[in-house]
Amino acid sequence: MARTTLVELPFEGDFSLRDTLKSGQIFHWEPVVFRGVEGHAGCIGAGWPAFVAQDAAGAVRTLTGDVERVRRYFGLDHSTAAVRSAFPGEDPVLREAVAYCPGIRVARQPLWECLATFITSSLKQVAHIRAISLSLRERFGERYEFAGRAFHAYPTPEALSAAGEEALRSCALGYRAKSLHLAARAVAAGEIDLAAVEREPSLERAREELMRLHGVGGKIANCVLLFGAGRWDAFPIDVWMERILREHYRKRLKGPKLQAWAGRHFGPHAGYAQQYLFHFARKTL
Repeated sequence: MARTTLVELPFEGDFSLRDTLKSGQIFHWEPVVFRGVEGHAGCIGAGWPAFVAQDAAGAVRTLTGDVERVRRYFGLDHSTAAVRSAFPGEDPVLREAVAYCPGIRVARQPLWECLATFITSSLKQVAHIRAISLSLRERFGERYEFAGRAFHAYPTPEALSAAGEEALRSCALGYRAKSLHLAARAVAAGEIDLAAVEREPSLERAREELMRLHGVGGKIANCVLLFGAGRWDAFPIDVWMERILREHYRKRLKGPKLQAWAGRHFGPHAGYAQQYLFHFARKTL
């Protein structure tokens, strides 16, 4: 069977699987050993779990049948050097952040899964977000077996819509259960077309469309566009980012004005800059 064969996955630039998995983008991958190789496995949307491993020399391996989806999911289909070439030339803070965590990549998650996960992440720590994600997967997602373990795909909008708000609340969602249920219902009913959001050339219009959903503000919309739609010009701002922009860039702006400044300063790959800065801030501030 082709999926049992491990092959090396080529890529350009820096990549750290460990840092990317711990960077606050992705919450459900599990450490596993497959054919004697230590790595991580997780479902990418619907379908079987994917496996990815990185050795001490930096080489990345995955299963033959998963090469393209793993490349896309972990952002290995582009060069980090090309991304950084668009960063502002005189920015010592960003330069230090890149040096601190050069291997972080911006993931490209299935858009519904990304939207639902960030709706449930509001005011939660990473451990709590992960626990909620796994609970939703186990209760409402399709089950698969891999490396002697059970893995679950993220539930479809139809599954969460049918489950109802009370069932979602029992997964420790609290008030977020209402937002997740309403989002699932809107997507399942075609009231929000995520494929159209992903194709929308205007970042502002794409953000506004997502913000039609209950519980989705600017920060969540920007996270979804950055980590799901591949919009590197999206720049999510939360308390961490406000803190680093205030302390290191001396910016006292708020809301749309701060958002606009970040877009101008960091340029077309502002979202990538945000990930370097976010990881740097979490570890050093």
